[in-house]
Amino acid sequence: MRISRTLLPALTAGAAVLLIAPLTASAAAASLTAAFTQGSVWSSGYGAEFAVTNRGDAAASGWVVEFDLPAGSTVSSSWDSTRTSAGQHHRFANASWNGTVAAGAAVRFGFNVSGTGVPANCTVNGAPCAGGPAPSPSSPSSPPSPPPSSSSPSPSVPPSNGSIVDVSTAAQLQAAVAGARPGQTIRLAPGTYDGSFIGTTPGTATAPITVTGPRTAILTNPASAGSGPSCPVPTPGWDPGYGFWLAGAPYWRLSGFTVADAKKGVVVDDSPHVTLDNLYVHHIGDEGVHFRRSSSDGVIRDSTIEYTGTAQPAYGEGVYLGSANSNWACHGTSGGVDRSDRVQVLDNHIGPYVAAEHIDVKEGTVDGVIRGNTFDGRGIAGQNSADSWVDMKGTGYLVQGNTGTFSAPGTFANGYETHNPVAGSGCGNVWRDNVSDLGGTGRYAINVTSTSKCAGNLNVVYTSNRVTNATGGLTNITPTTG
Repeated sequence: MRISRTLLPALTAGAAVLLIAPLTASAAAASLTAAFTQGSVWSSGYGAEFAVTNRGDAAASGWVVEFDLPAGSTVSSSWDSTRTSAGQHHRFANASWNGTVAAGAAVRFGFNVSGTGVPANCTVNGAPCAGGPAPSPSSPSSPPSPPPSSSSPSPSVPPSNGSIVDVSTAAQLQAAVAGARPGQTIRLAPGTYDGSFIGTTPGTATAPITVTGPRTAILTNPASAGSGPSCPVPTPGWDPGYGFWLAGAPYWRLSGFTVADAKKGVVVDDSPHVTLDNLYVHHIGDEGVHFRRSSSDGVIRDSTIEYTGTAQPAYGEGVYLGSANSNWACHGTSGGVDRSDRVQVLDNHIGPYVAAEHIDVKEGTVDGVIRGNTFDGRGIAGQNSADSWVDMKGTGYLVQGNTGTFSAPGTFANGYETHNPVAGSGCGNVWRDNVSDLGGTGRYAINVTSTSKCAGNLNVVYTSNRVTNATGGLTNITPTTG
């Protein structure tokens, strides 16, 4: 068939449309949202976090979350971000290690607020935190330019001391930890590191010190050596047998690696604002992780702790917060009390064969959060009355969304227990949305041992908690609807 010349322009135009159309398909892009969650709450403030989630189909490189607080409220401290504040406006940029958010993944940063106001006018990379178009033509996947600041560097320009130190031997790790500087990252290669690793240099809120490595980087320290003081402090020539020890070293982050075959696992002394992230702690003689000597505002999250108490079952706690009042003469560094307050235990897997309590919360500590953890009670030894997942002697804790199970072998009385060794302790705690399977052995999911000792500040157990296979029931007190 012959085609008329008069139709060629039209056909040519149509062909052009068909060729161009495929080129207009959307390219892969990041799409960030930021969700606020309030954790522990106390009379003069609260702790909270933002989860920055990438709902797009390409990795995001860099993020900035900004919001306003009402008059009378301000951010008093923060972690896992670089913060700048101007009046009631607060800006959080990614730290050196968490700027990349893979498609479908999330990163978190936390902060404490002095006051009761909550964030408003929240944006992430200039777009609404809940998602949607940015209020300006700038690309939502590119962080806006930071405001001028005389105290904090731009997140796009690493601080001058933000170097990376790669290590592959125990001697190199010891030297790197001893010589660490704020903003530095110590990066472990796969392998076994046998020795004493003690961090004593403080990091800062804007320049924390990071030790990171893969799960196959394994720190071991099976035996103590030499002699030290009765109240443990770093002492030349003395190895206490700890897998990793922070002493007077706030704002450190330990991430990713394994601690095994040590007398104690990770010990945090006099070191607030420490984050333990995605660690694997196992086959430990005594306790797995201990926040001690007023190591407040710490976080342990996304970690696995099992096989503790291999040397002394009575002292084989998974996570230990604070100190017993009988040890305050040694560890009571805040007015004679160990105030390891506002520690958050989040999304960890604890057990099996944690010989003592999975989490032991000591008297004198307040306002922590125990949320999203999984407790496997197999192997609880029952020594020294250790016969529950959580022994709550602290005050004002939120215990929420945890899942606990028990099956033989082991000794098991109740899922959660409260005790009141000193006046006011073991009171004002709240249980919500926890799921407990007591294996036909435990009596109550939540056993509140006294109400008379908590007059005016009662423990509260909500009906949203669930229990199965209990010989007694959900709780021994009247639950609150909710």
